[in-house]
Amino acid sequence: MTHANALLTPAGRLRLARCVVDDRWPLRRAAERFQVAVSTAKRWADRYREDGDAAMVDRSSRPRRSPSRTPTRTERRIIKVRVLRRWGPARIAYLLGLNPSTVHAVLRRYGMPRLAHLDRATGRSVRRYEHAAPGDLIHVDIKKLGNIPDGGGHRVTDRATALLHKKATTTARYRHGKPRIGSSYLHNAVDDHSRLAYSEILPDEKKETAVEFWQRAQTFFTSNGITVARVLTDNGSCYKSRLWRDTLRDADIAHKRTRPYRPQTNGKVERFNRTLLEEWAYARPYRSERERRDAYPGWLHTYNHHRGHTALAGKPPASRVPNLSGQYT
Repeated sequence: MTHANALLTPAGRLRLARCVVDDRWPLRRAAERFQVAVSTAKRWADRYREDGDAAMVDRSSRPRRSPSRTPTRTERRIIKVRVLRRWGPARIAYLLGLNPSTVHAVLRRYGMPRLAHLDRATGRSVRRYEHAAPGDLIHVDIKKLGNIPDGGGHRVTDRATALLHKKATTTARYRHGKPRIGSSYLHNAVDDHSRLAYSEILPDEKKETAVEFWQRAQTFFTSNGITVARVLTDNGSCYKSRLWRDTLRDADIAHKRTRPYRPQTNGKVERFNRTLLEEWAYARPYRSERERRDAYPGWLHTYNHHRGHTALAGKPPASRVPNLSGQYT
């Protein structure tokens, strides 16, 4: 490939070759005239004698033969395992007795899509979409999260100490008739277009709790200039209830549900769930559930207003919602 500062472009090579071949210049004189090595002048002159003007362009650097290339039969086995089992290069390499880098090179050579872009159940490429305007579709989901005991779990203390503390705490609570530490339920609503998120930590996932959460979520979106047209949920019992159906119908909102066993259909809120686990729930060793919950509003504000999103060209969700309150705080 000819670079910007090359002394010889294809046109310059042709002039050099014609001076040597047609005008019979000595190679050294032609090399001095065009400020190149004698070997370079000879190469372009020889190519011109063989193939004429067409030989003045760069040729591919790919070798004509690759004796060390992976045999075709082995390549076919790699592709077969990838298609049937949907494994990554490391597992395929272990099965076939190959180097992972070799397997990766074969997969790239055949244009195999990344596993993250495939539906694990069917092996088909995931069809990604984005609605044109905020509010066209809101993804809603619930994420169950175990509470942190007072004093912290195994991320603060070693695992053995944490288990002993948990056992002693559980025994004491049973003696006094108190409940276990239990779990929390994060009810989340994410706008499909902007990825703007509204989230609350609630004690259960009952239909009444889910409906009350949605009413507050709808108020949040409306206050920021977003009119909700459709809501997408999974097939949880709270979302199949009459109370949920009637609440959306009264607000003139269409309700869509994902296909069974296809959580990727609700992928934007599923990705939000993963992000909050990585960047908030397990981001640092909290010493109590209260400490973790107190950190959540600040993290959620950062997510909406300041955290860059790869699907938004590195910009935060607030960049797609001009009327969002607190945008510059």
